[in-house]
Amino acid sequence: MQINQNISSVRVSGTIKLAQRAKDMIAEGKNVIDLTEGQPHYNTPAHIIEAAYTGALEGKTRYTAVAGTPHLRKLIADHINKLNGTDYQLDNIVVGCGGKQLIFNALMVSLEQGDEVIIPAPYWVSYPEIVKIARGTPILVQCPEVAGFKITAQQLESTITNNTRWLILNSPGNPTGAVYVRSELEEIATILRKHQRVAILCDDIYEAIIYDDAEFNSLTKVAPDLIPRTLTVSGLSKSYAMTGWRIGYCAGESDFIGQMIKLQGQSTTNASSISQVGAVAALEGSQEFLKDWLHDYTKARDLVCSKLSQSPYLDIYKPEGAFYLFVGCRKLFGTGELSNDHDVCNYLLENAHVAVIPGSEFGSQGYFRLCFAKQEELLNEAIDNILQAISVLSH
Repeated sequence: MQINQNISSVRVSGTIKLAQRAKDMIAEGKNVIDLTEGQPHYNTPAHIIEAAYTGALEGKTRYTAVAGTPHLRKLIADHINKLNGTDYQLDNIVVGCGGKQLIFNALMVSLEQGDEVIIPAPYWVSYPEIVKIARGTPILVQCPEVAGFKITAQQLESTITNNTRWLILNSPGNPTGAVYVRSELEEIATILRKHQRVAILCDDIYEAIIYDDAEFNSLTKVAPDLIPRTLTVSGLSKSYAMTGWRIGYCAGESDFIGQMIKLQGQSTTNASSISQVGAVAALEGSQEFLKDWLHDYTKARDLVCSKLSQSPYLDIYKPEGAFYLFVGCRKLFGTGELSNDHDVCNYLLENAHVAVIPGSEFGSQGYFRLCFAKQEELLNEAIDNILQAISVLSH
């Protein structure tokens, strides 16, 4: 059967591909520690599961409105308004099957052939591929570690062209954990005000996971005048350990949200009705456990940073948010048969039995990403294995 050229040009997700290889090795009986997938090790809190179970028993198993139940959308609007200083109503909100679907929908309804989307690198692996599927052109901007892995206002200004339609901002960021501070967003906003045709997609999926008492800043809060052309995407997957429930949400200008809802109505229709019941319980229930989880993530971050810093062959950037460590591994190139970050990750998988993802999958050669949202015992074992494997290699 014929496959269209757009799909033929799209790469398989690097995170999914490498995670599957780790799963295959585990199925073969090998003791592999998988640090590839970005999800908490916690189970979804019991009160959320119980609410979904009760909802199913009560018959909340039927279609909902395409955009999500009014109750859930109201809770989401209230949450975003409180966090970002906006004034969104129900018609500004759409609920989808995860943040990824909503990013897909947003770009599908807005891009024409040749439209450009500026994507700071390192980036989440799916951004450029979704742009390609939507017939757009991803414009990748390298943001080095010396700049905190963040795009500068100067870089943005020099990259915008007459074809630029979107800028994607992800803060806290995947894979680096970089967080844009208020002054950086203000400088970016100054540039965007000069270019009225450029919309901004703010991927805030890690908004609740920020360390050292730092403040989460959104572009809408910093620059309210840009609200009409800013789309905020977030969800419950990372914060509430609900990755498998597939609930994401999006907030933006009502006419644009309406077009996203129209597309969703012709594809997936509503997100799972039972998952929506669970999402209501998540947003209405106690948020105290999030503080406990953040404490655990902070402890895990400090653990992996401290231990991996012991190796002279690895460069450590301490993340400010999310639950990833983006580790510089260039000093290993030229040792043994290692010449790039894919070689390093394959070596660690085969010799340390630890699965991590090459930085080149995120658009930045010379790094690997690991997820530290794991149990302390497992993390200790994984990091010890990595250090041992590198030690043997370097000798």
